[in-house]
Amino acid sequence: MWALLSLAIGSFGIGMTEFVVMGLLPNIAADVLPAPWAVDQGAAIAQTGWLITLYALGVVVGAPLIAGSVAKYPRHRVMIALALALTLFNGLTVILPTFELVAASRFLAGLPHGAYFGIGALVAADVLGPGNRAKGVAFVLTGLTLANVVGVPLGTFLGQQVGWRAAFMVVTAIFATATVCIAFFVPPHPGEPGRTLRAELGVFRIGQVWLALGIGAIGFGGFFAVYSYVAPLVTDVAGSPAWVVPIVLVLMGIGMTIGNLVGGHLADVNLGRTLVGGLGALAAVLVLLALTAQWIFALGFFVLATGFVSSMLSPTIQTRLMDVAEDNQSIAAALNHSALNVGNALGAFLGGVAIAFGLGFVGSVWVGVGLTLVGIAIALVSLRLDRSRALIPA
Repeated sequence: MWALLSLAIGSFGIGMTEFVVMGLLPNIAADVLPAPWAVDQGAAIAQTGWLITLYALGVVVGAPLIAGSVAKYPRHRVMIALALALTLFNGLTVILPTFELVAASRFLAGLPHGAYFGIGALVAADVLGPGNRAKGVAFVLTGLTLANVVGVPLGTFLGQQVGWRAAFMVVTAIFATATVCIAFFVPPHPGEPGRTLRAELGVFRIGQVWLALGIGAIGFGGFFAVYSYVAPLVTDVAGSPAWVVPIVLVLMGIGMTIGNLVGGHLADVNLGRTLVGGLGALAAVLVLLALTAQWIFALGFFVLATGFVSSMLSPTIQTRLMDVAEDNQSIAAALNHSALNVGNALGAFLGGVAIAFGLGFVGSVWVGVGLTLVGIAIALVSLRLDRSRALIPA
């Protein structure tokens, strides 16, 4: 249990460093872009938004390259190194003075993200043993979901009151704590001697891996199409004051935390049904959200439900990738987070396109429905291929 908790502390830090930026963009812009801020605050904030994009790009690039490169090394030592890198790069965000240097630090901070979750998921799965792999994955991911309930709101408040760098000082301290805990409590865990980056990249020759990545990037993109525009849904569609937005975000975080644990249990029972059922439930909840978003209590309830059903999918998709990746486990487990960050960008972009075309902020929710339905189709094709192969005699 201490080993899993140590890994979860690091995932809490990752959840905080990834999402706390969103609530502190004006504060960061005023500090690192003082000249543009004095001329046009909106343009300065938009430029500062590149910090989010660069972090996501670091995740997409770093997940396969780092996980594939370190597959041969003992996994407990790799996890110490990754936690230490997260400590260092987030520490740079605290001290670097200019926008360009802070932007570079955000890209660097994103690089270990996917490998940390991917290799941590393999360690957690082995700690809990056969039949409990998805539960182990879910436990590690619990830190990420709890960050949305506790870490991000508190970090945002701290950053607004004391200065945005204070929030990243807390993040850096969390990663330092995770590094020490992993060193003490995660037991020795062998890697795969002889594995090379070239061999690990062979995972991309497996068709089922691409389908699983498609489920994460497109199906889960439906969640991000909504998550990206929760604030205007609350203020512009439901007509509630701005102080309600953090409350709604906390509700989503609570739903995500519970859904992640439930999804880990259900995926161990029947992964295929959890995958298709979770996507179907997400599509249904998003339809209900779109139809009732003008009422704040309904909006709050269905945002909580969105967090719940979407996070059921996180350990499920992660485990699916591990199942279909054959002997390329390290890189496959990390690729899930590349796919989810592609989904983050895709959902936010297409949601923004719908809004720009005059469909209103509810239009982003309907985009989420469409993406989720495509995800269901991909999942059904993937599972159908599994059944077809099972019928072919060896």
